[in-house]
Amino acid sequence: MSMTIPPRREFVRALLAGTALAPWSALSLAGAAPAGDDARLVLVILRGGLDGLAAVPVGADPQFVAARGALAQYASPPLPLDASFALHPALVEMHALYQRQELLVAHAIGLPYHERSHFDAQQLLESGGLKPYELSTGWLGRALAARGRKGLAVQTAVPLVLRGPGEIDTWSPSFLPDPSADLVARVERLYAADPALAQALARAKGLRDTGGAMPGRDEAAMASPGGARAQAVLLARRAGEFLRRPGGPQAAVLELGGWDTHANQAAPNGALANNLRLLDASITALRDTLSAQPSHWRRTAVVVITEFGREVAINGTQGTDHGTGGAAFVLGGAVQGGRVWADWPGLAPKDRFEGRDLRTTTDLRALLKGVLHDHLAVSRATLDEVVFPGSAAVKPLGLLRS
Repeated sequence: MSMTIPPRREFVRALLAGTALAPWSALSLAGAAPAGDDARLVLVILRGGLDGLAAVPVGADPQFVAARGALAQYASPPLPLDASFALHPALVEMHALYQRQELLVAHAIGLPYHERSHFDAQQLLESGGLKPYELSTGWLGRALAARGRKGLAVQTAVPLVLRGPGEIDTWSPSFLPDPSADLVARVERLYAADPALAQALARAKGLRDTGGAMPGRDEAAMASPGGARAQAVLLARRAGEFLRRPGGPQAAVLELGGWDTHANQAAPNGALANNLRLLDASITALRDTLSAQPSHWRRTAVVVITEFGREVAINGTQGTDHGTGGAAFVLGGAVQGGRVWADWPGLAPKDRFEGRDLRTTTDLRALLKGVLHDHLAVSRATLDEVVFPGSAAVKPLGLLRS
């Protein structure tokens, strides 16, 4: 399906015809994927600002090599997606998902925020507001509350994106020994007269019984030289275990930090390449856990987002500085992937935002609205007025087969 491209993007007209989706056309999910209460959503937040042009290079853009300089060179060839786009060579398993039509890549996507503050951009990414700090709850928390469903933060505290009036739990691995049965019984008696405390304790016991770390094994793995990878994989695996549990949460949130790549970004074993490998391993662990029963994976959508992209050009320390437009990923057994969504703006200096950044041509809220509406059955009115207030003009991307 061809894109409608303004004259300033003439080189893309021939290049992307049939390889990228027209804006607001219907992306599709597998017909067997359920919507509403039986669907599961995983949100993965990449904190620090992923360089979308590094993760998803656009070699077909005639300006790519000149614009990126040393950042256009990879230790091994990028993994092709179509005639125009590719994946960073570290994303081997995500590339396999794309080939199985379970990964969709969105490029030149971002928030309607054009400043360069991590704090402000992350606040908007999680709150769903139009101005930083105007909202104190999160868009996913409000969406789950509107549906009366539960959420889970796979970390020690509830992130802003999940805060709201609904039922949200947290889980993280503990290095402490489990409390004795006698202690738990004493606490139960102590809390019995307080319904809120009694309910919280019951939920905590359920989380421990379902996702408790295996003594010695997980702790040893996380203390090893590859501990960061082991912990990320463990958290992804636990998220899958909670999501496949009958009566478990409908949505889970995972976080990966360290994407603020101001220096040595192109190093084959540098922070960016290692973080991409970590993301790839985490997604694989999540998929493998949910695929233990195929129906669980078929009902799952995973959304990977970051607060902003990076500047197109390399900086003086061989990295990139804060930008605007970037890349996002939608994947899972529910997704009809194997395609790239991109209303490509071009990388020539005249086509960049402020002459510096990949220009944002798709509002990230449109993608999020599509997932929430078509996958979790959140109404359009709730999306426009409650989940993303003041966003009626942002139409959701259609994500499910009619």
